[in-house]
Amino acid sequence: MPVMFSYAPPLARLIEELSKLPSVGPKTAQRLAFHMLSMSSADAEALAAAILEAKSRIRNCSVCGNITETDPCRICTSAERDRSVVCVVENARDVAAMERTREFTGLYHVLQGAISPLDGIGPDDLRIAELLRRVAAGDVREVIVATNPRVEGEATALYLSKVLKPLGVRVTRIAHGLPVGGDLEYADEVTLARALEGRREL
Repeated sequence: MPVMFSYAPPLARLIEELSKLPSVGPKTAQRLAFHMLSMSSADAEALAAAILEAKSRIRNCSVCGNITETDPCRICTSAERDRSVVCVVENARDVAAMERTREFTGLYHVLQGAISPLDGIGPDDLRIAELLRRVAAGDVREVIVATNPRVEGEATALYLSKVLKPLGVRVTRIAHGLPVGGDLEYADEVTLARALEGRREL
């Protein structure tokens, strides 16, 4: 009986770790691993150092929840931002997508997810309590809900509308210039800009 082929343990471990990344299947993990093996030692060390540095120095802003090296983040501390408008997004990638439009000049609030009962994620698992505290402080006059246009995002938007309106703040939803089922991070700048311009009352 022929012996089953297997990679050397260090390579097998690298492939296994890479396959844990989102959207990386076994074949892609193998390609990436072999590419890394072909890199120079200096390049491989630079990649490893960049991963470790990002992991050790990047944290969540204590105000908005966005990823940052300094706390509070540069957006929260900027004197040029409109502090009366807060845009609520699901994750830090969505902040980057909104910033690329150069249309939004307010502040952000990152929920770090969306309500998804099937995945066991409820309102208490998100940064909704922190948002309510920010709004209750009295400086915010409008909350733009920019959750992704899919079932979980819509459920989150409806819940936010329900809990925010009693606080006397205007709650709007970005217009669906975005495809249903899509994510903000993959949308182009023009589509996002139009979605912001066409936001509506919730």
